[in-house]
Amino acid sequence: MVNEVELYDTTLRDGCQREGLTLSLEDKLKIAQRLDQLGIHYIEGGYPGSNPRDQEFFVRARAMTWQHATVTAFGSTRYKTNRAEDDPNLQALLDTEAAVCTLVCKNSERHVQDVLGTTLDENLAMIADSIRFLRDHGRRVFYDAEHFFDGWRENAAYARACLRTAAEAGAECLVLCDTNGGMLSEDIAAMMRQAIDAVQPDYAGTFGIHAHNDAELAVANSLAAVRAGATHIQGTINGYGERCGNANLCSIIPNLVLKMGVPVVEEEQLAWLTESARYVAELANIALDPHLPYVGHSAFAHKAGYHADGMMKSSTSYQHSDPTLVGNDMRILISELSGRKAIATKLDQLGVELTDGVETSDIVERVKQLEHQGYQFEGAEASFDLLVRRRQADYRRPFELEDFLIVVETHRRREEVIAEATVKIRVGDEVQHTAGHGNGPVNALDDAMRKALLSFYPQLAAIRLTDYKVRVVDAGSGTAATVRVLIESTNGPQTWSTVGSHTNIIQASWQALADSLEYGLLLTTGTSGQH
Repeated sequence: MVNEVELYDTTLRDGCQREGLTLSLEDKLKIAQRLDQLGIHYIEGGYPGSNPRDQEFFVRARAMTWQHATVTAFGSTRYKTNRAEDDPNLQALLDTEAAVCTLVCKNSERHVQDVLGTTLDENLAMIADSIRFLRDHGRRVFYDAEHFFDGWRENAAYARACLRTAAEAGAECLVLCDTNGGMLSEDIAAMMRQAIDAVQPDYAGTFGIHAHNDAELAVANSLAAVRAGATHIQGTINGYGERCGNANLCSIIPNLVLKMGVPVVEEEQLAWLTESARYVAELANIALDPHLPYVGHSAFAHKAGYHADGMMKSSTSYQHSDPTLVGNDMRILISELSGRKAIATKLDQLGVELTDGVETSDIVERVKQLEHQGYQFEGAEASFDLLVRRRQADYRRPFELEDFLIVVETHRRREEVIAEATVKIRVGDEVQHTAGHGNGPVNALDDAMRKALLSFYPQLAAIRLTDYKVRVVDAGSGTAATVRVLIESTNGPQTWSTVGSHTNIIQASWQALADSLEYGLLLTTGTSGQH
């Protein structure tokens, strides 16, 4: 197995082919800078022959300073009836002034004849002409062998001829592509070895792998290719890409470093991995899958009581890696499965010490009672924190609800719905009676609560709701079912989640909303924030 591997990121081009993912020019530039900080060796900026935004990316990128990465441009071979010097796609690659150009070329007999609509010999000429043209103009060329593995199965002799043609024309890296994403790892490894043998020892360049995830093997296939001799891996952040996505660099990087001993990034850069994954997800406006390996919020979360007990005794008992190495954290989840050890661990993480008269077993029992009623604390750690604090003798709630009334009014001739809420909230010895309105009952309730509380706690103005979810707990009861409301809130630097559960969706919303504001005060003051 090789000791050195270079990383090639195609999030800004191949990743953007994911359904529903669109990046602005500014987004792409920000992501590219983050990838540079992460230690990525090559960042594919886009396909300048396809759209003006990618052309502008390279203009802007030329004026930027890159610490680690080389920005590359992507394009295809000359058109079958064009000369290389007259081909607009190749000219667009030159116009980017990118030092490295990646050319996608057909390596499948079937695709050459049925998709390109040309002859096998003409395709070889297109490959040779295009690579030589770019090389003659001082560009380094990576050769993306599209449909290589499927093509090798169809006609190994022709796929081999394509590789040799690219190598002889001056491509410095031959990247073998599992374009349809359906290959198995052992086949990838075998064909990679055969491809290397087919062009060596005459070829002095390197071999790479570009895997898609349609059989959910893109990461495994990429690592198998490395074991077979590849020294160049292409992929995307969070596995973004067309259909089922591309090989996920957020899994490939730590697997190479931590499992295979290949130092593709520095230790400090690896510690940026989780934050980088979340940063890209935020700009892509796609919620990061919490169950992604290494970087997901749940990647190192432990729910079962005996798992928490094991983690207390040994940090490696139920974790394959130290989460801090990739910038993530170990979490103990609180649920009806939790035992005293899990609760004790969670309290230690929260920095909460139980006062006299409050036992861990009492909290365990209370959690189980509430989860039986529809609460779920593993996704609402702020509500669990408050549950514990409220059982402490010295804790005083900053406010308490006396009562509320909500009226929702509709008009047959108007499409709008008007919601009004009145609340009575006690703060210390004072009772505030206020009204609010909104585009729905929860919005109106929030408006009324804030009017009542802002004069006491002006810091609440910085707290805003960022997510609101409702889930039916017992679907068999129809519209009379118990519902669970999860609310996510933020004050800017911090984010927290709270939960409420009731047969009345407004009451459940009130519980979660009140918890979110109370916890926000707790974060601001370090105490209950009582008036």
